[in-house]
This record gives sequence, C-alpha cells and structure tokens, in this order.
Amino acid sequence: MREEKVNCFQCRYFFVTWDPKTPRGCKAYGFKTAQLPSRVVEQSSGQACLKYEKKSVRKTDF
Repeated sequence: MREEKVNCFQCRYFFVTWDPKTPRGCKAYGFKTAQLPSRVVEQSSGQACLKYEKKSVRKTDF
C-alpha cells in the first residue's frame, strides 16, 4: 500500500494546459481535467493513483 500521499503538483506526469475548461492533465494516463488528476483517478478506480512518481529536483548553480 502507498504510504506517500499523492500530490499531483509534485508528480513528474502532471502538466498544465492552456484550455480553461481542462487546465490540468496527466501524461501517464493521457487525459486533461478540471480537477486534480489524482482525484479523477481515485473516483474512477476507487484507489489512489498508481502512476505517481515524485519529480526530481533540479539543482541550479545560483
């Protein structure tokens, strides 16, 4: 069972669209939505998102 809570904004598959009706999307599942993708997945399947992968942090030389 997944210990980590799914946060789409920290997922490597999350993206933002230009469409005001569907401003959020998931590259792993291939859909756009008005809600958070993890919420749509949970409502559809009854379980937490299984494709969630935390983004890797880019280090900069500032």
